[in-house]
Amino acid sequence: MKRWILFLAGVGCAWGASAGGEEKPRDTRVVTRPLVHDPVMAMDGGNYYLYSTGQGLSCMSSHDLREWRFEPPVFAEPPRWAMDSVPGYKGHTWAPDIVYHNGYYHLFYSSSTFGRNTSAIGHAFRSTLDPSDPEPWTDTGAVVVSHAGDNYNAIDPNVVIDEEGHPYMTFGSFWGGIRMVRLTDDLSATLKPEKMYTLCTRRYTPADGMEQPEQNAVEAPFVFRHGDYYYLFVSYDFCCRGLRSNYRVIVGRSKQVCGPYADRDGRLLTQGGGTPVVSSDENFVAIGHCAAYRFGDKDYFMAHGYSRSQDGASMLFLREMEWDSEGWPVLVMPE
Repeated sequence: MKRWILFLAGVGCAWGASAGGEEKPRDTRVVTRPLVHDPVMAMDGGNYYLYSTGQGLSCMSSHDLREWRFEPPVFAEPPRWAMDSVPGYKGHTWAPDIVYHNGYYHLFYSSSTFGRNTSAIGHAFRSTLDPSDPEPWTDTGAVVVSHAGDNYNAIDPNVVIDEEGHPYMTFGSFWGGIRMVRLTDDLSATLKPEKMYTLCTRRYTPADGMEQPEQNAVEAPFVFRHGDYYYLFVSYDFCCRGLRSNYRVIVGRSKQVCGPYADRDGRLLTQGGGTPVVSSDENFVAIGHCAAYRFGDKDYFMAHGYSRSQDGASMLFLREMEWDSEGWPVLVMPE
């Protein structure tokens, strides 16, 4: 690892720090409809662990994907390097990703403030996700950073291991769109010399008269490999406005992890393409910021959606995912 900076994760603690630094009892409830934003998931020891945006990074666990138990946040204290590097960041940490690689769980997280691209993606690792294990997360600092003036935003990370075993990180929100870089084998840094690929952007010169959106409203990439293809899921339009949000998930695919990605009609995601996956249903509006996983013999799609019955609360949206005859994802709606 490039740097070794230990942060105690509050593992096994029954108390947590409030925004004002006061200690307060940790929430130990078990819920079936968890409130989450930007969820990702991994499995360890027969349990599922869900990480999402929150103070110190929120964590929940489940043995069956139905009942979820609150766990201590990843960081009991905000990473000092991030507080020093990102003005306004005070520990409310966004849009994580979690991946198992070479014997460790690698957690990636976003440090930023709303509407600005002075941002950083951090990395921490641990050999287990079990909250009762005393092993702390080891934080190695920043993997990718962005500053005012850069045409990308270093948030919303997702790491994929290609068929040859090489790790890549895709990331991005607005600005120049969705980018990708190759990582070192320990996942703690970008491979040098760094090459940055553009996978998806809505700001382009249309050849067919299509109207561009006023903003490059694309973010939250997630790459999932199925069959001969890598599938790039991204969220178009706007989150974070409750029932007024209009997030929607689209997908494209490529036989190369670095693209180019195209939709069902062959239109590139760098030229306005995108096959619809989900936007709203009878329970949620603006479903987005998704992730996709294979557990056992099933594929799963997860995201957050703004609850119609809970006045726009951001809640977990989890569905099984199947594939149609042409190899495109289809969500299985509950009976």
